[in-house]
Amino acid sequence: MQKYLITSKEFYTDTPAIFRNIVHEQFSKHVPTYALYRDKSNPNYDIQAAHFVEVCKQFATIKSFIHRNVELAQSLEASGVHLTSTQFDDIKKAKELGLEVIISTHTHEEVLKAESFGADAVTYSPIFASPLKGEPKGIEDLKNLLQKCEIKVFALGGIVDSRQVKEIEASGVYGFASIRYFY
Repeated sequence: MQKYLITSKEFYTDTPAIFRNIVHEQFSKHVPTYALYRDKSNPNYDIQAAHFVEVCKQFATIKSFIHRNVELAQSLEASGVHLTSTQFDDIKKAKELGLEVIISTHTHEEVLKAESFGADAVTYSPIFASPLKGEPKGIEDLKNLLQKCEIKVFALGGIVDSRQVKEIEASGVYGFASIRYFY
């Protein structure tokens, strides 16, 4: 099962050298196959994103993703872009630029829409209870979704321990994405 590490400002600093060290340590410890730089409030987002992609490139097996910004992902030579559930129209543009596309989804309909628009993968959330993310979907809903789609699905939301990871893995999902599990 694939691991998708998502950054969060709560676990990092804006100081580039410290940020790079923390990211490198987490990659070494958890060995994710996908990693997303996501920080909605950093005024120096572009600079920190560049540091993030550079650290990802030190690990041959990690695909680097930039949150929301297709042009920045391309200019930094990231592996791809992670779009929000309001950015379906950007899938085609990102694919034309040679980027891998993951998009956030919260309903079966959104997952099927992402698949029809040509996204490479989706995050589907929240699977478990997660602060401010609404009612959890649960494992059974995830299994039902997987019967309807062909797209790669990363379970997301409230994944904080190995017990939850085992439950998700048993569903047959492509992978899991998390912030808190990796810190």
